[in-house]
Amino acid sequence: MMEFMKKAMDWVLEKEQDAAKNCHAKPEDIEKQIKMIEEKKEALEKRCKEDIGELEHILNRLHTIKAQSLKCHL
Repeated sequence: MMEFMKKAMDWVLEKEQDAAKNCHAKPEDIEKQIKMIEEKKEALEKRCKEDIGELEHILNRLHTIKAQSLKCHL
């Protein structure tokens, strides 16, 4: 499914580029699209950083639990 979405987006961007080459695309419209994608990218980066932080916390706890467990099984 992601491959289809990527191909579809590439096709749309090609059409957008063709329109720009033929002076049919307004710079303001392209700027709006750029801002929208930048906002989505920033939100995704923030969410990923939060998720990574949570995973690091879980890993740290699991390493501590493992160390405690090893003490019992020596």
